[in-house]
Amino acid sequence: MADQEPVPGGNGSGENSSEPQVSILAQYIKDLSVENPSAPQVFSWQVQPGLDVQFNIAVGGAAEDVHEVTLKIEVSARSENGVHFVVDLSYAGLFGLRNLPEEALQPFLLIEAPRLLFPFARQIIAEAVSSTGFPPLLLDPIDFTAAYMAQLQAQQGAGGAGGQEPTETPSQA
Repeated sequence: MADQEPVPGGNGSGENSSEPQVSILAQYIKDLSVENPSAPQVFSWQVQPGLDVQFNIAVGGAAEDVHEVTLKIEVSARSENGVHFVVDLSYAGLFGLRNLPEEALQPFLLIEAPRLLFPFARQIIAEAVSSTGFPPLLLDPIDFTAAYMAQLQAQQGAGGAGGQEPTETPSQA
C-alpha cells in the first residue's frame, strides 16, 4: 500500500525531520475600525472620492518556532466635501516555522506570510465598506516583494542597518 510507505529521505517516524516546515496555525482580526463620519449627508454627494491605501507589516514572536505576522491596512475615501469612509484593519496570522534557514526567515515573514493573509484581509475590508452603505471596495493586490526590497534598500542606504533585515515594512499601496 503506497499510503503506508515511508517518505524517501525521511527517517520513517515523521519526527525530527530536518526539512523546512511551515504551517498556518491561526488567522484572526486583531483590530477593526470602520467609520462613516459624514453620514447621512455623504450619500447625497455627487463626487467621486479619492482613495488612500496604506499598509504596514509587523512581525513578532509568539512562542518557540511560532511567529505572529500582522498586516495593518488603512483605507480612507475623501473628497472636497469631506470624509466618505475610513477603515483600519489589523489582520494577523500565527505561523509555525521549523528548520527554515536563517536567511529565509525574514523574507518569509515579510513577503510570503502577508501574501497568504492578504486575500482574507481584502475580503474583510470589502465587507466593512459595504456595511457603511458604499459598494464593496476590492483592493488591488499588493506586491510584498517590492515593498520588502524597497525597505532593504532604504536600510542599506541609511548605512545603519548593520546587516539586519527589517521586522516591519511600512508602505503605500
